[in-house]
Amino acid sequence: MNANHHETSGPTRTQQITLRGPAELADALPFMLGFHPTDSVVLVALHGERGRFGGRVRLGIPSSPREWASTADHLAECLVEGGARAGARPDGIVVFLCQDPAPGETARRVMERLRPFSQRLRTACGALDIPVYEALCISDGLYFSYCCPAPRCCPPDGTPLALSGTTVMAATAAYAGMRLRGSLRDMEARLKPAGGAGEEEQRAALDAAAASIVPRILEGAEDRGRVEVREETLRVAREILRRFANPNTPKSPKARVNPPGVSLPGKTVADTAEGDAADDALITPGEAAGLIIGLQDRVTRDRAAEWMEGWEGTAALRLWRVLARRCVTPYQEHAAAPLTLAGWTAWSTGDEPTARVALGLALEADSEYVFAQLLHQACNEGLDPESLRSCLRGERDSRTGSGQAVPASSRRVRMRASHRPGTRPALGRSGRQTGTRDRRAAAGVRPGGPAADRPGGGSPRHGGPRGTRSDR
Repeated sequence: MNANHHETSGPTRTQQITLRGPAELADALPFMLGFHPTDSVVLVALHGERGRFGGRVRLGIPSSPREWASTADHLAECLVEGGARAGARPDGIVVFLCQDPAPGETARRVMERLRPFSQRLRTACGALDIPVYEALCISDGLYFSYCCPAPRCCPPDGTPLALSGTTVMAATAAYAGMRLRGSLRDMEARLKPAGGAGEEEQRAALDAAAASIVPRILEGAEDRGRVEVREETLRVAREILRRFANPNTPKSPKARVNPPGVSLPGKTVADTAEGDAADDALITPGEAAGLIIGLQDRVTRDRAAEWMEGWEGTAALRLWRVLARRCVTPYQEHAAAPLTLAGWTAWSTGDEPTARVALGLALEADSEYVFAQLLHQACNEGLDPESLRSCLRGERDSRTGSGQAVPASSRRVRMRASHRPGTRPALGRSGRQTGTRDRRAAAGVRPGGPAADRPGGGSPRHGGPRGTRSDR
């Protein structure tokens, strides 16, 4: 099987590697995704007689076996239909099930427990006339084959994975400049609230921000309140971008210059948990709360998406991560906006693995968030982000030239496919808007407060987090 890695930035190069057998397939999986998948089911398309790698889909393994059948059908359809839209229906599929043992459980027990899910995935692919050439379970540093019956090459107790950095795939990835970003669990942790002593303070700040900002939006004459909130949100966000770029500049009274045990090296912060702690220390709970509530407005979010390149893109990604981590209970749905911005900024700057993780979490926070849906589809199907970058640059230039904000109705997103033979864009008309569902009140924002219920729900929502969402 041939693995083709396409560089996501700079001149396009193709590195071709021939993988032989389950061991090399298991070793190649993290390099195909850009991270070590944890608690994940991954389907990878194969094309041609030599089994060239194509598209792939990943999803968390459902905890309930009752969901396995529907999940298998959904994943198989997504992979096959995605390939067909790109002009290359898969000729075969490789299935990976990755899950570490629970306390007291062995890797072999994990493999046996997931065997029915593996069989259901193979059946779902077969129903679409696509054979599954290999199905592997990866657990606790071992791999197992569901397809190979020979104990000599695939023993029932599993085979140890190759040592990190010792395989042909690892060597080729290092030569090509690829880097793994740790595990999926680690990547998601950087985009989720961590809990701890500061969570209650952040929740109180979000309650206060919602109570202050939402009435201003609803009660302002001729939309003036909404515009004032929008400009205030963007002004604070710009100030924080400059703060990230130069951490020695003056900050708000509660933002510490150097938190204990954290150093801020020059104009960049290390891409680590320590760096995240430093970023968190540069934003007060009140600032974070105001930005989170303000970004629920679609036009505000779209204008913030213009920070997508150069130092602005680097600083913006850090800001969106901080805001996603501050969306504590019961404001989890509000994380859809900063998570989508994090996904867009990462994709725009060439970091597709981070983009997919962030956009996936955005859809977990709000499965109907239209901008996240479009970006997730476009990123997974290999479209070119430059078309959207050009659109956002044009909107910014037009607004700057006229000295006025561009009306929301005129904002459109265009995406086109990369220049690859035999492919075509997967997103229908080029003028599709980032948010087209009018599921809110005419004013665009519903009042919050302790009595604001989730649509269709039967219990009040604390602080009215859903009540501050505008057109998506």
